[in-house]
Amino acid sequence: MSSLIKVDKEIKTKVDAFRERITAEAEDLVANFFPEKLLELDHLLKEPILNINSLKEIDSEINLKVPDPILNNHDGLEEEKSRKRKLKNESMDKCQVDGKVFIMPGGMMESNHKLVDLIERIKPEIRTLMEKCNTVKMWVQLLIPRIEDGNNFGVSIQEETVTELRTVESEAGSYLDQISRYYITRAKLVSKVAKYPQVEDYRRTVTETDEKEYVSLKIIVSELRNQYVTIHDMILKNIEKIKKPRNSNAEALY
Repeated sequence: MSSLIKVDKEIKTKVDAFRERITAEAEDLVANFFPEKLLELDHLLKEPILNINSLKEIDSEINLKVPDPILNNHDGLEEEKSRKRKLKNESMDKCQVDGKVFIMPGGMMESNHKLVDLIERIKPEIRTLMEKCNTVKMWVQLLIPRIEDGNNFGVSIQEETVTELRTVESEAGSYLDQISRYYITRAKLVSKVAKYPQVEDYRRTVTETDEKEYVSLKIIVSELRNQYVTIHDMILKNIEKIKKPRNSNAEALY
């Protein structure tokens, strides 16, 4: 092998050190970190924040009042036109680079802080799962031997493990996308409420979106826990084949 490709000894030493570091870190993750984390997430699922009695408890008030109805008489119309001109002039004064500035009556329309706090608690857990799975995946990939004919049952187990780890990474990434979509969806709905404050259905849709996101967040925590359980169990059950995918039984026949 060394006659086909020449590798600098210093570089080879550093690469070997990297492999040893990944091996030590991954084995510690499987043996200690994964079981500890699954117990931690299981405890989180039992906390009051994820076990409310009614979804109404996480509702957030939309501080936008319904405007007074427009009068049908001539004086009322003139007054309304005058008010619109005044608001338009004030808005134009605050425009920057030909952009419109929309002013909420109560200032900034705030997010649902109960959900924001819960999201900020769950997001680090998602990131941790992705990073740790990536480390373990690299470890298993480095254990895969060179390609040969036959005696590849252990290699197939390694490849299946890598596939499972890659799937978990992908699913965890989708959880982050789901959180982003929630914020975008809610922002559009709140904008509709600001534009049409007299339409009750928009207000109800915001509430329904918040309640749906709460349920989704609880399911995410449950899935994170389950993924730690699945990975930990799968690797422990197949640890011999993962670390030593090929045996010497074939050589003993000759």
